[in-house]
Amino acid sequence: MDLYEHQARQLFQDHGIPVPRAEVTRSPKQAREIARRLGGRAVVKAQVKTGGRGKAGGVRLAADPAAAELTARQILGMDINGHRVGTLMLAEPVDVAEEFYVSYVLDRAAGGFLAIASAQGGVDIEEVAAHHPEAVARIPVDRAEGVTSAKAGEIARAAGLPPQTADVLVRLWQVLVDEDALLVEVNPLVRTAQGQVLALDGKVTLDDNARFRQTRWGADDAEHRDPLESEAAARGINYVKLDGEVGIIGNGAGLVMSTLDVVAGCGARPADFLDIGGGASAEVMADALSVVLADPAVRSVLVNVFGGITACDTVADGILAAVDRIQPTKPLVVRLDGNNAARGRAILDARAHPLVEQVATMDGAARRAAELAHTA
Repeated sequence: MDLYEHQARQLFQDHGIPVPRAEVTRSPKQAREIARRLGGRAVVKAQVKTGGRGKAGGVRLAADPAAAELTARQILGMDINGHRVGTLMLAEPVDVAEEFYVSYVLDRAAGGFLAIASAQGGVDIEEVAAHHPEAVARIPVDRAEGVTSAKAGEIARAAGLPPQTADVLVRLWQVLVDEDALLVEVNPLVRTAQGQVLALDGKVTLDDNARFRQTRWGADDAEHRDPLESEAAARGINYVKLDGEVGIIGNGAGLVMSTLDVVAGCGARPADFLDIGGGASAEVMADALSVVLADPAVRSVLVNVFGGITACDTVADGILAAVDRIQPTKPLVVRLDGNNAARGRAILDARAHPLVEQVATMDGAARRAAELAHTA
């Protein structure tokens, strides 16, 4: 489960990581009052679970309380990468001298955690990583040892960070451990003109398997969850909204994860993770397509099913039921293999719906879905 920025910064604050003063609201009038309490000027930040808020106009500096109210009215209700803004955080502005990037992330391949840090943080960190990989330090972290002061110093030196960031690195690791997180990220971690180190933004992803230990997030998550995720949960569908344009539906978490990787390798971005499970009915398949196609960012959908308990003819019936129910305007690429695959393909061929296209292989289906998304 991803946390909102204001939730992440609260965790940071709880663990002694310095953050600017800030308050959360859903009301433009309250935004005016918050700005007044913060000293007049305020940074108004949309609270959505997606990146690119600043470039989309979801992070703005308000010069005074009246401007804060006006800015709040402009940002509330915005659509940022398919996420509607319903909550704002107003933060005290700081005089930034330097911006850094620090994070800990689960390294599944290595069976451990990885510290990632750079002295070139900020909104362009992805471009830095892509074009100047030498500027980003990647240091393995032993799970048993954790991040001690000595390890934090090693990470800071490797990334070219100031020595005073080591304390934040230690505390950030404690956030990950105490909160059962898979990812903790600060971008940017800044040094102010006065020499203070502050976390200006934060991202935290919690391990859903540890929810029984992290009960405080249950009610809050239900309140703030993305509307499509809420709808999917109400229907019993395992769905996570992502930031891309190719909707993904598969059966089995491993197959869905592989499908996401293959689509990304074809130059497109997955719009979701959706696993219909091992024994999904035609109704579940129809519900899954309804959820994915309700995302305005989706330009094409890839259905990748290997029939086992879920027979491919049942999947085909579900696809056609969804088509009849919602009358989609976006193309569907379908790859069926395994149990009753021939019968499932025949069902789709017989219907010959103009928006449903079959491809025999996973790689070919991913390429076709990416092509359709780029030309939509």
